Amino acid sequence: MRTSMQDKAFYFLNYSLLFVAALTSVLPVIHIAAISLSGESAIMSGFVGLWPVDINWQSYAYLMKGTKIMSSFWNSVQITLIGTGLSLIFTILGAYPLTRAYMIGRRFFMLAIMFTMIFGGGLIPTYLVVKSVGLIDSYWALWALSLISPWNLLIMVGFLRQIPTELEDAAHIDGCGDMRLLFSVILPLSLPVMATLAVFYGVSYWNSFMSVLIYINDPAKFNLSVFVNEIVRQLDVSVASSTDAILQLNSMQSTLLTAESVKAASIFIMIVPMLVVYPFLQKYFVKGALVGSIKG
Repeated sequence: MRTSMQDKAFYFLNYSLLFVAALTSVLPVIHIAAISLSGESAIMSGFVGLWPVDINWQSYAYLMKGTKIMSSFWNSVQITLIGTGLSLIFTILGAYPLTRAYMIGRRFFMLAIMFTMIFGGGLIPTYLVVKSVGLIDSYWALWALSLISPWNLLIMVGFLRQIPTELEDAAHIDGCGDMRLLFSVILPLSLPVMATLAVFYGVSYWNSFMSVLIYINDPAKFNLSVFVNEIVRQLDVSVASSTDAILQLNSMQSTLLTAESVKAASIFIMIVPMLVVYPFLQKYFVKGALVGSIKG
């Protein structure tokens, strides 16, 4: 089919906007990486753009040896992996019955779920509930409060509704029970939407910040987001009290590091895992998000 001038203009404008949007997302990450690898004189002179100047790894060496960033990194890994696994399990177990015609009160439960998307319990009542059940200073407070996202549940419901009931009937005729039907038939067909929800939940848990500040008191249990915030805040205070804005770090007495390079390195360490994982889930992510949203 021949493309009209209006279509060409539309595609050009569309691709141009997407290109600009991509640049606004990618360029800051590249700039952060360049600062983290640059020497202190180049950073202080403002010569660092999208490519590091006087390349060195001192900021990363300081973070690895002079701070507890790896401990916080491991805490983030635990929170993300266990939280994502639990959220996927409970989202599937909550969505599957809502797609079956024989479930009584489906409309009521759907409205109740949508109600929680608009109205929340409030910060103080939620904190009092978490404290009363003894979950303060425990990761279970994070996992329990984020166990099921209503939006993700609706995406899963939309996807599962596309699975024909004839497939379920055939499995039952062959002697397949409900649990085996779910784990041997339904879940293998739901890999695209599960990968999509894994990205949603994973990013949410990895970037957890306010919930960790509110419910976790032990600094040894802080995740990477809170740890990086502490690093940035402490370095900002140090820079404000320093006349030349250059820090003499105790653990590396012979090396001068700028606060900016250490902050950039800590931020880059925090975002790298998501950048590494996302390409492996991208092919499922687009398909799962589109299919689940359209039918939801």
